[in-house]
Amino acid sequence: MIIPQTELVNAVGCGGQRAAMNAFRDARIRASFMPQLTMATRVTRSSTRAASQVVAPSAPPETDSRGRKRKAQAGARSKSQTVADPNATHATILSPVTFGIVRPSTTTETRSPSYVTADDEILIMAHRHLISVDPRMKLLINNHHCHIFSAKGLGEHIDPFESLVNSMISQLISGAAAKTIKGRFIKLFADQEDASDIRFPSPSAVAASSVEQLRTAGLSQRKAEWIKGLAEKFISGEISARMMADMPYEELFKTLLAVPGLGAWSVEMFSLFALKRLDVFSVGDLGVQRGMAVFIGRDVEKLKNKSGKWKYMSQQEMKDISAKFAPYRSVFMWYMWRILKTDVSTMES
Repeated sequence: MIIPQTELVNAVGCGGQRAAMNAFRDARIRASFMPQLTMATRVTRSSTRAASQVVAPSAPPETDSRGRKRKAQAGARSKSQTVADPNATHATILSPVTFGIVRPSTTTETRSPSYVTADDEILIMAHRHLISVDPRMKLLINNHHCHIFSAKGLGEHIDPFESLVNSMISQLISGAAAKTIKGRFIKLFADQEDASDIRFPSPSAVAASSVEQLRTAGLSQRKAEWIKGLAEKFISGEISARMMADMPYEELFKTLLAVPGLGAWSVEMFSLFALKRLDVFSVGDLGVQRGMAVFIGRDVEKLKNKSGKWKYMSQQEMKDISAKFAPYRSVFMWYMWRILKTDVSTMES
């Protein structure tokens, strides 16, 4: 993951030698995308409901005894099971300290535990909501599968220490360079007697290393200090997998933002891609800004030469538009990246 602004330009693919190719691509995508968006805005309320049914079609009515039994069982499950909380962590978190799975705790009546089914229930609920807010979302949803909030994506084990270290390593460098440095970093802690045993180091192993040792992987002095400091926070319990599973987003955001080496954009991307928080939105992401500009009908080709951070649309506009899609703004943001085919594969992995 790469923090804006300098490196964010590269992350969204709109700088350097690729500018001319991207300008042509943006114009072509806009030309093909906008007529369909315009047509979608004419969809009536009844067709909006139909669109929701297309995303999550209901099963045909059952008439035999087995069908009635299955239907009754499904009804019983829907009453007894807890629906996924849009404000909770939905990732399968692996503790870097105990190496065990950490699941959200049951707390108050207003904060129920996350419930993940074997199908794409969470994603279906999000899709229904996005389309109900703006029918134009149906086009994006039908053309792109949001893997991170699918049942498979939610089932992937996430080590929060590894994810945050990756974020620190990736700052201000290319994806290829970050991958190389991460490989060297892992090898520093590899088992010398078993070359096949290559795993990401634990916080205790990193904290026990000197900054000079960490720098041999290709890290700068500052990044080495950041990573060692992060490891020490995990050991002391100042940061923990349990905290990330249970802490409300605003509180978690402030806690991680206070960690040296983590900026607002990094914390937002970590919350979305690693913790699978459903209602994250980043106004500082240029790729999202450009995608939203196309989504509302603006010509980004004409706006790209404007100066300033908010040249495609204002920060307030981004907040106002995204607010309508709460509590599924993470999913909305993912689809805004897809409009101009912004590469988020590094963050997803």
